[in-house]
Amino acid sequence: MLGLNLPQLFNIHQIPKVFREESIISGYRHPQSSAMDCVLSSFQMNNETINIWTHFLPTWYFVWRFLALCSSVNFVNDSYTWPLLVYMLLICIYPFTSSCAHTFSSMSAESRHICYFFDYGALSLYSLGCAISYGYYVMPDCWVNSWIHQHFVLIAIGNSLFCTSMSCYSRFVELQFPKRSKALRTGAFVVPFIFDTVPLFYRALICLWGGGSPSDALSSHCYHLLFAFLTCFLFTAHLPERLAPGRFDYIGTSSCAANNESQSDIQNRANELISERESEPRGLG
Repeated sequence: MLGLNLPQLFNIHQIPKVFREESIISGYRHPQSSAMDCVLSSFQMNNETINIWTHFLPTWYFVWRFLALCSSVNFVNDSYTWPLLVYMLLICIYPFTSSCAHTFSSMSAESRHICYFFDYGALSLYSLGCAISYGYYVMPDCWVNSWIHQHFVLIAIGNSLFCTSMSCYSRFVELQFPKRSKALRTGAFVVPFIFDTVPLFYRALICLWGGGSPSDALSSHCYHLLFAFLTCFLFTAHLPERLAPGRFDYIGTSSCAANNESQSDIQNRANELISERESEPRGLG
């Protein structure tokens, strides 16, 4: 490609255990790659290529969405738009950070850990951005000015700090206790999600039990919950690669599918929050 020698790829038996992924047999990059090799590898088909680009390309779409929104929303003078501003900034930062983490994770064992520490931190910041915006725009009317409403963001900050620490710690026990590591990392993603979406669950249940007609935004929120559960299932089950090891090394892994669902979920949340913001304000008072 353009006269450049692309990095050599390896199979699972040729690399250290710390670089191995469950049921992924081939397409591994050199575990001591240079920074240039990592960049070049993003332009060849390996088992990280799809992960890199499914984060990198959406980053610029979200940047475009944010810039377009800036032309119609007064982020400077209207304080009620600030939670949306936080969310829009974080959905630009999170996928870009994750793209960099996947790109440079093969430089060494230490750099791999550091890259994914940043990845987990960015994901936790995104979760915090969701909590901040939900606390202002999605909180049920009957919860406004309640204890949970007043402390919602504070609890979310604690969740982000604790769950980032837990997911980072899971990497240190991954080789000795893989099941414990998987449980810790999954819990670190699930706990903030459950807390952040409590207002959505409550509004959906009230609408269902009360026989009311859900708003378009609430219906969209419900679809978002469905896709979030699907993402979590794919991440924890390692499907479909677990059913046919080696067949999905490059395309169709659970990680790629979860990334696609995640980017779609971010886009849907942005649309939901814009719609909720335009409805009756429910700000933290």
